Amino acid sequence: MAKKTVNVYEFPHPMDNDCLVGHDATLNAFLDAWARRDEHPLHPVWMLTGPRGIGKATLAYKIAKMVYGNVGDFFIIDMDRNLDKDGKIKSDGKSISVFTVRATIEKMQMSSMSGGWRVVLIDSVDQLTSAAANAILKLLEEPPAKTLFLLVTHQLSNVLPTVRSRARVEKMRPLSIDDLRRLCARFMPDETIETETLRLANGSFGRIANLKQAGGDVIYDKLVEVVQKKTSTASDMMALAHQIAPSPELYQILLDVIAHFGLAELYPMATQTISDIARVNLEPEIAIFKVIQEIKKCL
Repeated sequence: MAKKTVNVYEFPHPMDNDCLVGHDATLNAFLDAWARRDEHPLHPVWMLTGPRGIGKATLAYKIAKMVYGNVGDFFIIDMDRNLDKDGKIKSDGKSISVFTVRATIEKMQMSSMSGGWRVVLIDSVDQLTSAAANAILKLLEEPPAKTLFLLVTHQLSNVLPTVRSRARVEKMRPLSIDDLRRLCARFMPDETIETETLRLANGSFGRIANLKQAGGDVIYDKLVEVVQKKTSTASDMMALAHQIAPSPELYQILLDVIAHFGLAELYPMATQTISDIARVNLEPEIAIFKVIQEIKKCL
């Protein structure tokens, strides 16, 4: 198979992204509630939930900018602003610390507000430690006046039921193929995105971006070729494992190939292996190689 050139693209941070596609219903629901806030008090906690990469954070920032309007205050809790116990940015953190939440609460208490609305945006709730989630819960139990909480979450089941019960939950759907094409045309105008790649994305433009950045669509094609080719060797499979291993966002490709060949019986093994790579520090190359090997055995 001819090697394709992988282009490098700069995708805007959700804060800077003015291109929201496919979530008009959720946006309009908020706009309607916002317009009627004098008649019916606005629910103070909005939870935007759905798969990764569909635009939840983009929508959250769009709403936030409209609400605080550069007059009120805007507080962001995310991995980029994650603090350690000494108040310093944690560059290697895997979850959002309670110190980050406490620092935000302290800033809110010192905020003058200037009479405007305040917005607290958390991206994402899934990444909060248990202590951080409980600190947020205390804030949500008695939300300050004229304060809107926008909670982004990728997996609703990962959210504390007590937090979820205090929020208006907006379930955002995966993007359609047409939505994905629009976003590809906007952000990757010189790329030819195959329909198969759009299907692999499962409604997530973020996944397409990751696939293209890491050459995942090329690796997927090569993986399908290798597992079904009778003359493929262990070296061929290990070479692919080495390509996939450094990029956790590509591990899903293994499940995509399993689905491609209709090998549902391999799903439990493959999903457990992918989970164990991070959880029990498995050697990713060896673990991925074994999954590829099992796929080949079934064909």
